[in-house]
Amino acid sequence: MTIFDVDAIRGRFPALSLTHDGRPMAFFDGPGGTQVPESVIDAVSRYYRESNANHGGLFPTSQRSDAIVDDAHAALADLLGVDANEITLGPNMTTLTFHVSRSIVATFRPGDEIVVSGLDHQANVDPWIAAARDSEVIVRTWEPNLADCTLRLEDLDPLLNERTRLVSVGWASNAVGTINPVAEVAARAHRAGAWLFVDAVHAAPHLPLDARAVDADFVACSVYKFFGPHVGALYARREIADRLPAYKVRPASHRFETGTGNFEGYAGALAAIEYLADVGVRYGGAPADGSRRERVLAGMHAIRAYEMELYRHLAARIGAIDGISIVGLTADADVERRTPTVAITITGITPHDAAARLGERGIAVWDGDFYATGLIERLGLAPDGVVRIGLTHYNTRAEIDRLADELAELAG
Repeated sequence: MTIFDVDAIRGRFPALSLTHDGRPMAFFDGPGGTQVPESVIDAVSRYYRESNANHGGLFPTSQRSDAIVDDAHAALADLLGVDANEITLGPNMTTLTFHVSRSIVATFRPGDEIVVSGLDHQANVDPWIAAARDSEVIVRTWEPNLADCTLRLEDLDPLLNERTRLVSVGWASNAVGTINPVAEVAARAHRAGAWLFVDAVHAAPHLPLDARAVDADFVACSVYKFFGPHVGALYARREIADRLPAYKVRPASHRFETGTGNFEGYAGALAAIEYLADVGVRYGGAPADGSRRERVLAGMHAIRAYEMELYRHLAARIGAIDGISIVGLTADADVERRTPTVAITITGITPHDAAARLGERGIAVWDGDFYATGLIERLGLAPDGVVRIGLTHYNTRAEIDRLADELAELAG
């Protein structure tokens, strides 16, 4: 296996050459949306140059467009370990979840129950609350353990009963980085006769995903979180999806894709998956002639290993600064239970002011609650929230040292 060459990786991302006041920009804003490689930019522009047409035409540009769209479905299926005809593409995870929640809850009866998590992004909470309200369905909340921002399975069990129809949970927390035990949640949900809907938006840039291995019934993600355009993808288990009512115009061939798609975005999404597959060949040990699924998995394993080395360095640097606290899992033994996303509080300075001062120095971080509003409220950190530092595989130890030096100055 080739050593992970971060300098070569960075050379593929044009935005990483940007400067601010004479210094390179340092991007720790990945959980809100990553930068994209040149190949993704080229794929979008090439679509406009060579394939710009609507669906179903009997002429070359439309035929090329349809082939790209089909391959994009297949590529997202390879990311998630499912079949292409189980993938729905759309604007983003939030929009897709609002859309399919209507179809899912339409199969429920008044008095049926949905379980949501208090750790999740609101995009995997509010659609279920809205749909439940319209259908007289009860929503129960799986409360997180606030000491370490984890979900405990023993706290889920009392919420499940013969009326539970759906459990909704995140694969990983976009706010604090906790990775949830999705396979164990699926087993419990299925024993209760319920479906499992998983928000994989934050997990997808950092973890090798396999929807079948964890036995999820639905998995949703957003491509702009893993080096692609603003496109969303939804896996729905075929035998379930085929039974759901479809809210669509009558001639539409796809049950859950409404209106003309963002075809140029799908071209970029396809290129983003191909980028991950190429990382798998270069740094993950995958054979160049292996399946795209095999190459993507190898790429994600290589990314995971490198990112967690960065996380350990960041955690050590932050841990040495008085006045800064990490929210959530902090023990060395818990490293494999988190992504390289770190939420911090800084004594004496608001998250907004800290993010603004870092931004002035060319360092991009996020502040606030990042739509994990319920969790931040439970932690007693609303309305200001936290500072979120999101590492990706194009970050470096030198960037972390630069960030840590600035944080030490802020904390001082």
